[in-house]
Amino acid sequence: MADNHTNLIECENLVKIYKTRDIEVLALQGLELTVARGEMMAIIGNSGSGKSTFLNMLGGLDRPSAGRLVVDGRDLFKLSDRELVDYKRRTVGFVWQNNARNLLPYLTARQNVEMPMLFSDSRHMKKRALELLDMVGLSHRKNSRLAQMSGGEQQRVAIAIALANRPSLLLGDEPTGSVDAKTSSYILDMLRSLNRDLGITIVIVTHDRTLAKKVTRVVAIRDGKISSERIMKQSYLDRLEEIDAFTAESEVQDEYAVLDKAGRLQIPREMLEKMHIQANRVRLEMVDGKIWLSGSGPDKTRVEEALEAHEN
Repeated sequence: MADNHTNLIECENLVKIYKTRDIEVLALQGLELTVARGEMMAIIGNSGSGKSTFLNMLGGLDRPSAGRLVVDGRDLFKLSDRELVDYKRRTVGFVWQNNARNLLPYLTARQNVEMPMLFSDSRHMKKRALELLDMVGLSHRKNSRLAQMSGGEQQRVAIAIALANRPSLLLGDEPTGSVDAKTSSYILDMLRSLNRDLGITIVIVTHDRTLAKKVTRVVAIRDGKISSERIMKQSYLDRLEEIDAFTAESEVQDEYAVLDKAGRLQIPREMLEKMHIQANRVRLEMVDGKIWLSGSGPDKTRVEEALEAHEN
């Protein structure tokens, strides 16, 4: 069932709790996010922030504990087991960092790409597989097995596999994490081309800061919530090839803190550290239509001093 709305992904107050016999871990706590149809974006965050948990939910590999998660018109919270299998087969494609999860070593590249189509498009799977290998620049490797291909070539075959059943959403879990910088840049350029030419929505989880700087939107997850978003500046949209490892993020993207529906805000930790705020309380002041934030302890911060100067 396709969604006619602008957003392919709608996530509201998403919660995920992992329970064991002795402990309970809150991996996601009220995460809210929308992703436009046809968008290419990256998700970043430290280990344990919840980004991989969220990606697994989008891929139908894990179910939410509470909240609402709709992808292409399907509420993943309400799908039956059979409907979830259909969702994973038709709506979403997944590219893993570890090639062993993507490819079968005893099959050729073409045979690997044909595998997802065995139960859906078997009459045309050979033609489709060759088209996809050509799309990722690997027509000449169609008869090669895993051991005969480089890491970058293997990952490009994995992308072809993920596209086999024409999904509306492509997910990448550190898709460039196991290749060198040059190959990483090539794979990212290829993903951008697929995003543009096929109109497929792409969501990537990555630690690669250079990769994150080359997508139009970067969402940061901290403690199971969206803490900030970075949006690419208009001046860089047509100059992506100029961005490299030495280009400052602040030069390429504008950063925004994210308000949830209750008006709550996560302030970046590095900003709190610069303001010497360590307590769990802050002061808010409205000055000339702007909100000023300061610490609540006995030591004056620069913001408090600025406020006093403004009042005097």
